[in-house]
Amino acid sequence: MSFGWGSLRVAATATVVTSVLIIVTGGVVRVTGSGLGCPTWPSCTGEGLAPTPEMGIHGAIEFGNRLLTVVLCVAVGALIIVARCQREPDRAVLRAAWLQFWIIVLNALVGGVTVLARLSPYVVAAHLIAAMLLLTAAVYTFELVERLDRSTATATADPALAVRARWLVAATAVLVVIGTAVTGSGVHAGDSSDVHRMPFDWTTMVIIHAVAAVVTFAVAVSSLLIARRSGADSVASRASVFIALLLAQGFVGVLQSVGVAAEALVVVHMLGAALIWAGALRVLFATDPGLGGSRAAFHASVAETSRI
Repeated sequence: MSFGWGSLRVAATATVVTSVLIIVTGGVVRVTGSGLGCPTWPSCTGEGLAPTPEMGIHGAIEFGNRLLTVVLCVAVGALIIVARCQREPDRAVLRAAWLQFWIIVLNALVGGVTVLARLSPYVVAAHLIAAMLLLTAAVYTFELVERLDRSTATATADPALAVRARWLVAATAVLVVIGTAVTGSGVHAGDSSDVHRMPFDWTTMVIIHAVAAVVTFAVAVSSLLIARRSGADSVASRASVFIALLLAQGFVGVLQSVGVAAEALVVVHMLGAALIWAGALRVLFATDPGLGGSRAAFHASVAETSRI
């Protein structure tokens, strides 16, 4: 039995979507004060995996977030099976799919430590970083799968543009990490209940976060300009999407900083963080024809040679 490229692309897309959802639902857990809705781990209570009716909505929300990890495992498992059952299995895609599986295990362990540490803001921040690491692997896998189709092999080998793309990823990573400090020192450090906060001045962290966003925006614009000047249409397109996402995220951040519907916007901001991180990675990957050292990379290299 074998699956076609279309099935592989659907499976890879599913892992990206579920990776984003796990980040978003983490935000829901946070703003609803459900971080300790299941007070133990790996079970929800001392007696069983599922919450009891007495635990109310908080137990249901936290348990729902844990169940999404099961959905994510199913999606990654399906990706592994479909990748393995291709007529010509690509080793790089298989390795990337298995990498996602092991990062899920890591993320689950960090989630358990988060509960056992009673929502320490530092561990909550580590939990988000682990989720972003999973998203990185999912986007990387999706990129490899896209390149298995010769018609989508649009990476460009421009050394200057590749350097700028690496700057963009680094700036975005710093932006995300500082964002965890903003949250950790603010109202929703880990829960809406009485939990410890990071010992930083929240206003100062917001200003630093804003400066980091401006730097990231400047790098993105310069990447777009270089891409257009060098005729790298794929990079230019992805950089344009990134800039649009970053501007939208900045608007949400401004609303949060002035206290407009702060709780609801936390979830939107978490979604934005996931999307801009994925967007930065997509810009980087578009500058590297040799991504993965696989048949996907070979197709991209052929396309680049033909373009030149």
